[in-house]
Amino acid sequence: MTDAPSRTWWSAAEIAEARLPDLPDTKRGVNDLAKRENWATRPGLVRRRKGKGGGLEYSVKLFPMRARVALTQAEAPVEAEPVRDRAEVWAAFEALKAPAQTEAQDRLRAVVSIEQMEGAGLTRSEAVAQVARLEDKSERTLWNWLGLVEGIEAADRVAYLAPRHGGPKGRKTAPVAPDFFALVKSDFLRLEQPSFTACYDRAVRIAGREGLPVAPIHQVRRLYKATVSKPVELAARKGIEALRRFYPHQTRDKTCLRPMQAVQGDYHKFDLFVRWPGEALPVRPQAVVFSDIYSGKLLAWRLSITANSHTVQLAFGELVERFGIPEQALLDNGREFAAKVITGGAETRFRFKVKEDDIPGLLPMLGVAVHWATPYSGQSKPIERAFRDLCDRVSKHPAFEGAYTGNKPDAKPENYGNRAVPLEEFQAVLAEEVALHNDRPNRRSEVAFGRSFNQVFNEGYKTAPIRKATEAQRRLWLMGAEGIRAKRGNGELALMGSRYWSEWMYRIEGQKVVARFDPEDLHAGLHVYDLDGQYLGHAACVEKGDFFGVADAREVARKRSAYMRAAKEEARLHRELSAAEIAARLCTPETPVFADDLPQADVVQLPRAHPKAPQPPRRTPRPGEAEAIVAFRGPTDRSEDDDAEALFRRALDLTEMRERGETLTEAQTAFLDHYTQSPAYRSRMTLRAIKE
Repeated sequence: MTDAPSRTWWSAAEIAEARLPDLPDTKRGVNDLAKRENWATRPGLVRRRKGKGGGLEYSVKLFPMRARVALTQAEAPVEAEPVRDRAEVWAAFEALKAPAQTEAQDRLRAVVSIEQMEGAGLTRSEAVAQVARLEDKSERTLWNWLGLVEGIEAADRVAYLAPRHGGPKGRKTAPVAPDFFALVKSDFLRLEQPSFTACYDRAVRIAGREGLPVAPIHQVRRLYKATVSKPVELAARKGIEALRRFYPHQTRDKTCLRPMQAVQGDYHKFDLFVRWPGEALPVRPQAVVFSDIYSGKLLAWRLSITANSHTVQLAFGELVERFGIPEQALLDNGREFAAKVITGGAETRFRFKVKEDDIPGLLPMLGVAVHWATPYSGQSKPIERAFRDLCDRVSKHPAFEGAYTGNKPDAKPENYGNRAVPLEEFQAVLAEEVALHNDRPNRRSEVAFGRSFNQVFNEGYKTAPIRKATEAQRRLWLMGAEGIRAKRGNGELALMGSRYWSEWMYRIEGQKVVARFDPEDLHAGLHVYDLDGQYLGHAACVEKGDFFGVADAREVARKRSAYMRAAKEEARLHRELSAAEIAARLCTPETPVFADDLPQADVVQLPRAHPKAPQPPRRTPRPGEAEAIVAFRGPTDRSEDDDAEALFRRALDLTEMRERGETLTEAQTAFLDHYTQSPAYRSRMTLRAIKE
């Protein structure tokens, strides 16, 4: 509360001479005001003036609040509050929460009421008193509000009347030491994502050793939130991928497209056990699905056990045969789509090495522009929304009860593995659900307006220019493709263990060509093309072999990339200390070493060997074996053939002696037993039997 002025009693002339706010500046005016407000009837607040002239003196308590404040400030002048900038005031007002803004509007309404009463003939003091009773506020509060908007435009008053909450009362807290804050911040901004409390505790330990001032954790946390932004924290603690997801995604407009102008393809693995022909155990089938981007209609699909380029060929071929050749294709970045047989020759592929002499793939040969979806970004592929429907309506179909696997390892149902669905039954339900998916009404896309995918597609398909495939183009997706080099000389081609040749092939000797073939019948020969896609001829199979059947969108927008690079660089600057530096400062010689309380074992028991554990081989040489080996090898001055023949003859002689019942020495017995087990002896005995 404002201190009372030291002077208490004032005459009318002294009041006029002081020219106080809300009081007249003439003696007559002061007397008139005293008469209107009945100052003379206020007990204890009026007295007779002592001295010459007499008259009345009035207590300062009868003065309006602003006059009393002015008197106090005049007696003890203080530094005036600087004029607040209009833009800063409005910025502070917009940052306030709704209750504070409502309070400012209530204050403005009270100020306007005072001014309206003044316009009706009341004095300001009377108006303030009246509004104070109506608003249940003190007169001092209303005088303060009037002072806040004095000289302020009416349009800006609500901002100047907003409550301003000061800082904490009492002694100001000391700022956080930069070195201590750097320890906490650098430790916290790591990909290991330590807790703030753990980082603070480690910083306290280091500060204790190095004599750094320690601030309370709540001050450090407040300073961290004020200096480190959310994007910087994401980049430093969760990585650049989390920062990419934090950036708002781009909404793509499909209204500028038409049916079959652009298609998209992706693989989906069903959460369902199916009995696949030829497989001993149940499998989770995968489907490659192509859909029209404009309408959302599912155009073609094929099932397989694994994701492979051959299934992609067949599904895309079915799409082309039924609906035509699209102009563009948005593909997943998987190996089955990035295979050279599908997209070989495309300018950008994020899989495999791109070479100048790559064989042209199916899509480039058909004139389809290829676009790659961003890896690990489901929002880049609209077909993911259709896969979510198929998961709900196919994998969880009532006909497949007991075969559902769950969508992740820790979400298996209680009846997991109770059943596996036959492939034919699964195909029938899948075909039915795909048809219902395309025909379901009330779609809410920007082109559907409550219609089904079929209705949107059919309406635009009637007028859209559609490219149809020729018979020669059909071979592109009905056959596999392999880039091979023709043999020098006659131009022979070798593929998967078989040889292919025709008379005309001498013209391609040493050249790299494209061989297209039926994966289900490799014996039917090869259709040979050059690297430009021109058909050269057919190569027949010369020697048949035994083999099995062969069965991302563009880069991120420039602004998003610049944003991510800047945030990553700012995160690097915030990490003033590396984890190694913090660890080095933690591991000092003064670091206490905690003793190991585990007592030393006095009795140690060795584990017994398992009775079925493998034993090392033990072999004791028989008597005379060493001499037999020497005799087996023979003298070193003879040739290898002579030694072999002599050893064989000696073995025959010893065998005849044993058959006649003669006694052999230990050395002879050891030699005979050893030599007769050798390959040389068996081969010579075989040749001898053939000659006889």
